[in-house]
Amino acid sequence: MNRTVTAAVCAVAALLVPVVSGCGGGSSSGGPAATSGPSPSPGPASPSGDSASPAASSTPVAATQAIVMTHPAGRLGTILTDGKGRTLYLFAADTSDTSTCTGACAAIWPPLVTAGNAKAGSGVKAGLLGTTKRSGGVTQVTYNKHPLYLFSSDINPGDTNGQGVNQFGALWWVLNPAGDKVTR
Repeated sequence: MNRTVTAAVCAVAALLVPVVSGCGGGSSSGGPAATSGPSPSPGPASPSGDSASPAASSTPVAATQAIVMTHPAGRLGTILTDGKGRTLYLFAADTSDTSTCTGACAAIWPPLVTAGNAKAGSGVKAGLLGTTKRSGGVTQVTYNKHPLYLFSSDINPGDTNGQGVNQFGALWWVLNPAGDKVTR
């Protein structure tokens, strides 16, 4: 792994886990090489809003049932959020319900994980909710067959800093209640 990517992963992991082996005390001013859009910054302490902090491997561990709901987001219209109002995204590189975002990608774009099936909140079509297994056996929430992710640079509920970001080889988009990407 190159030095810039390692520094970015360590910076994000340090926020998620008190002690991460292999990460020095230095910091990096940028995200992974060959990316555009906002650089990662301190993000949510728990990847799904409904799960425990990940282990040092940055693999999320579900502690409770995830909730998916909707929230109005100005020019983006009504979008999907987790149970704490944090924006959910799809990764254009995921061409099926199996996630392709692992390692450094999953540290910056934490998957929405759940214990058991996800719960449909306000405005969500329960029939579009599903789950998929990630490597290591963790259950990730899907919507309309898209694996769902949070973005570590979305600090407050309603933030949409990940909209249209090109990172890890593809674009990231918010979803509408029909389960379609929103590209505006």
